[in-house]
Formats: sequence, structure tokens, C-alpha cells
Amino acid sequence: MTQIRSAAMIVNARSRNGRDQFTQACAAMQGMPFEVDAHAVENPDDLVETVHKALARKPDLLVLGGGDGTISSLVDHLLGHDVILGVLPFGTANSFCRTLGIPLDIPGAVEVLKTGTPRRIDLGMIDGDYFANCAAIGLSPQIAQTVPHGVKRAFGRAGYLAWAALQFAKFHPFELIVGEGPAARRMMATEVRISNGRFHGGTELVEEARLDSGEIIVQVVAGKGKRSLVRNWAASFFKLESRRVDTLTFHGQSLRITTIPPLPISIDGEVLATTPVQAKIAAGIIEVMAPAV
Repeated sequence: MTQIRSAAMIVNARSRNGRDQFTQACAAMQGMPFEVDAHAVENPDDLVETVHKALARKPDLLVLGGGDGTISSLVDHLLGHDVILGVLPFGTANSFCRTLGIPLDIPGAVEVLKTGTPRRIDLGMIDGDYFANCAAIGLSPQIAQTVPHGVKRAFGRAGYLAWAALQFAKFHPFELIVGEGPAARRMMATEVRISNGRFHGGTELVEEARLDSGEIIVQVVAGKGKRSLVRNWAASFFKLESRRVDTLTFHGQSLRITTIPPLPISIDGEVLATTPVQAKIAAGIIEVMAPAV
């Protein structure tokens, strides 16, 4: 087992319940067999600088507390440093933690930091931007682009789902092209999931995805009408066999993704790109503390 001698913990305290979660995490960290340098960051603009300052002290473990968007926005800055990533599930969906098998309660997640095993995993890439779990084209970025500031913070998952229902009424399927040249596949689609991990929005959607597969998985919910997306989400939530009926899956180390018209892409919940893009895998590029097997 890797010997952890020092750790830094950085929590996005602006997220819903972030300050309370930071306090609980600090309490749960009491008695850890290594020193923990803890930081609660109220202004998200200060997160990157705080990470750089923490890395300058060369901790063995850098713990990030926040949602999937926080993890993905900061993971780029850990690359090239001899540090293990630790994760605390302080978001709404916590899809990356679910994929890793990290408990979603604070004591359970802290116990993984104490007794877990470092696991070398892949990161996905959209052009030059690394991400931890999943990027999406379709309804998800439309919601992320339009949701009023503070809805998730004030109302949590219920408020987010209410806004999603409103955006669904305005949503339209789109033309998708996967690949380039004569081998490219063209189809109508309602959602595209560019996946490193299995979970999206807290639901297991891309079962083929593995964090250490060395491949990017592009799962397409195909169809000319929105009902295919509803069927797929419902069937996936209840784990029905019909969840595979409307989907097509593409595997590879690098895949070109084009849509007509050009559409925004949400990367772990944050809209950060627009099609066309190159979806790639960065195989085994980082270590993360995961539950011991």
C-alpha cells in the first residue's frame, strides 16, 4: 500500500451546502494518520490558484471536494505532479464518485482516503481539455447553459429537474456524424454521451465505460423524436433491457464528433466546448484513491 504522509484538501465551499460539508469533512479527518492542510474556497475563481499553492507543498494526496464540474475543472492542474487525487462527493449527481465506487456520505468517502488503494485511471479529453467522467451533447448542455444561477444551490436536485423538464419542451433532435471520411457514420440523435465513466447525472447510462479501458466510449441515443430519449432515460433508471434499444456505441482512442447544427458540449456539467470536436482518451494518466478491492 502507498504510504500517505501528507495531504491537502480543497473544497468548493460555494457549492450547495459547501461550507457545512467542509466543516463535516474536517471533523471526519480528525485522527487521520497523516497531516491534512484544509482549504475552503468561497470564490470559484480562486480554486486554481489554491490548487497550485497546495501542489507547491508537494503533498502525497490532494483531496478535492465538490461536484463533477469542480473535479473536471481542476484535474488538469494535477497532471505532471507526483500526487494522488482524492475525491469527496459534494455535488448534486456525484457521477465520478459513483463510477469509482466511493461512498456518497462524508464518513464513508473519508474512510476511502484513509484505507483505500491508489488506482491508475484514464481521463477523457475534448480537444485539449481533460475531463474525469462524461461529456454530453443534447439536452444536458442546453440545461446547463440556461439554468438560472443559484437554482441548484437553492433548490438542489428537485429544482434542477424542474428546469430540465422546461428545457425538454424546447429541445429538438439533431444530425450527428461520428468519424471522418468514408467510414464516418451519420444519424439523427437526441443525445450523445462521450464517456470515461459509467454514470451521467447520477444514473448508470454507459455500462461499457471503464475508467481504465484505454478507450473513449461514445454512446448515441438515436432517433428523430424526443421520445427515444425519454424511453432511454427511464429504461436506464429502472435497468430495463430496453435501455439498449435506441443506443449506438462507438469505441476508440480518438473519435471526431460533428453535429448539424453546431451544438454546445457540457463537460461534467459545465458548457466548455462546441462541436465539431475530437474526443480522445488519455490512458492511465492519473492516480486516484479508490476503495480497496
